[in-house]
Amino acid sequence: MEFDDVIRHRYSVRSFTSEKVDRSFILEILEAARMAPSAVNYQPWHFIVITEPENLTDLQEVYPRKWFTEAPACIVVCSDHNQSWKRRSDGKDFADVDAAIAIDHLVLKATDLGLGTCWVCNFDTEMTRKKLHLPENIEPIAIIPFGYTTSEAPPKSRKSLSELVHWEKFTSL
Repeated sequence: MEFDDVIRHRYSVRSFTSEKVDRSFILEILEAARMAPSAVNYQPWHFIVITEPENLTDLQEVYPRKWFTEAPACIVVCSDHNQSWKRRSDGKDFADVDAAIAIDHLVLKATDLGLGTCWVCNFDTEMTRKKLHLPENIEPIAIIPFGYTTSEAPPKSRKSLSELVHWEKFTSL
């Protein structure tokens, strides 16, 4: 797909077929995420790929929604707070920002490959930590279920540029 088409076709998929995703596609998706920029190029991310049915069933306890249980694969994106860059002026930890950029690369590549994805952030983080044996410095940021879908992209509703863009200084709307 052309890049603009990929952006327009990406949406949050909540309906998956049972068709397995080929490992070569998963590796392409991971490579796209690996190539994402990060603050000071620290790349403080880890990607936990889950494709085995018993492991998917176990993971689904952290976000018990029917549609989530249909996904044939998931990637849990984690940040390493020991590796992330912190801004000097206020101590802001860029682990979440870096992970979000990597996730965006991941979901756009999946879309390009004809797969559907959804960002899942409303999950039980403590249960996820236990199930995936995450050390204290590794934070689960999002779970990305993915696979083939039977759904069609709904129309996108977005704010206008005039509501979002400020030229030169912030101005009240």
